[in-house]
Amino acid sequence: MVNHEKPKQRVAFVLIDGLGDVSLPTFGYRTPLQMANTPNLDAIASAGVNGLMDPVEAGLACGSDTAHLSLLGYDPRVYYRGRGAFESMGAGLAMSPGDIAFKSNFATLDEESGIVISRRADRHFEEEGPILCAALDGMKLPSYPEYEVRVRYATEHRCGVVVKGPKLSGNISGTDPLKDNRLLLKAEALDNTDEAKHTAAVVNELSKEISRILISHPLNAQRAAEGKAIANLVLLRGCGIRIEVPPFEKKHDLWPCMVAPTKIIAGLGLSLGIDILEAPGATGDYRTLLTSKATAIAKALSAPVQPCPHVFVPGEDNHKPGRVDGYDFGFLHIKAIDDAGHDKASIFKVKAMEAVDRAIGQLARLLWQAESTGNFHYSLCITGDHSTPVEYGDHSFEPVPFALCRLENFVKAVGGEAIVMGTSLEPFPLPKVEPGEDLRVEVEAQEHRNKRCSAFSGDSVGEFSEIAAARGCLGRFPGGEMMGIIKAFLKLNI
Repeated sequence: MVNHEKPKQRVAFVLIDGLGDVSLPTFGYRTPLQMANTPNLDAIASAGVNGLMDPVEAGLACGSDTAHLSLLGYDPRVYYRGRGAFESMGAGLAMSPGDIAFKSNFATLDEESGIVISRRADRHFEEEGPILCAALDGMKLPSYPEYEVRVRYATEHRCGVVVKGPKLSGNISGTDPLKDNRLLLKAEALDNTDEAKHTAAVVNELSKEISRILISHPLNAQRAAEGKAIANLVLLRGCGIRIEVPPFEKKHDLWPCMVAPTKIIAGLGLSLGIDILEAPGATGDYRTLLTSKATAIAKALSAPVQPCPHVFVPGEDNHKPGRVDGYDFGFLHIKAIDDAGHDKASIFKVKAMEAVDRAIGQLARLLWQAESTGNFHYSLCITGDHSTPVEYGDHSFEPVPFALCRLENFVKAVGGEAIVMGTSLEPFPLPKVEPGEDLRVEVEAQEHRNKRCSAFSGDSVGEFSEIAAARGCLGRFPGGEMMGIIKAFLKLNI
């Protein structure tokens, strides 16, 4: 049967958190991305247009929240109101105007000295976290009984905390000292208003009451008996309120969906009116199933040919169906690369990038099957939200590579339809990393990876890396221009 309607233009947007890096002496002064064998990423670069992107602006080391706002077309200087609301909404806590929320860590406190021994009680906290959150949810503050406290587990060592009640201000500091072995901080007003001063007092009592409950919890007694760090503190940081912004669909005329098990990113997407899709086995950490993420995005972008995944609804136990006609803009967020940078795990960052490349190959196969029906024309876009160099263990100001191509050109660049359709769709794990394992090892000097691609179309770039992207026709641009570039690219290909 011949399809006489114009094929729908749809975009698969893959954001690799913490993608960028700096050259390492142990890698022969190459970046982890240059060292990784990434034929699919290289084919995307070869098949399309490339550039270097400063997620917010040149010279700014930004967080994922401000970077995502910028990339999606929302100036963080106008719209940003703290990351706590993003984390809490992503964890499933509904927020109303006037509520405040925190991005929070289960941590270990020395009760005598008041020193935060570890900001992460345990990165692998999936079993204990929900139990402790249940003990805290609905807690009462003795001096402020008019306030309601809601607590919900997020991922790893993190949870969302929402405070509901009168005269609350988001303009306060948090209790997180930001480094281990420092004194626990007290929340302070960041302006001279009565609301901010009052809110700081409420939050300081909240911090104390949380510790009182956690210290006496039998789960912590069990952890201590097993020689594990106890979680006797919740660090409250990033105080924020829910932002009010124009929905993504109205701003860009593209129906959006997102796969983002990382709760802060999911909450940010919800704040922009983006549907959050479920992907079984996607965890937002090292153990995530990338194949599940790729499959969920492919199904959402190829509906109604395939059933659309269900959409997560914050604050509710049920789900609603995905958009019947499918989505125009599918956002796939991958977190593990950023974790590798924070953990200073250089070898793992290389191996994890190679796993991401495999998942992109799977995504391309699924989308090519859908495009072959004649109903859709797909574009692939790959970039990062910031650099997280393994040398620093934190976010930095280096720009990130950006590549955008038509799927049909990717298929040609990678070697043809037989190569794409021969890609296995079997799920695979990320390389295993034991807690505390030191991956900063000396490696012998290696020859530069054997590139499969030369520049195929678009510009002169034939590989996906920080260095090669600088030669791209897009030059160096701020992240606030990214959606404009994507939409202009779609118009050129109608």
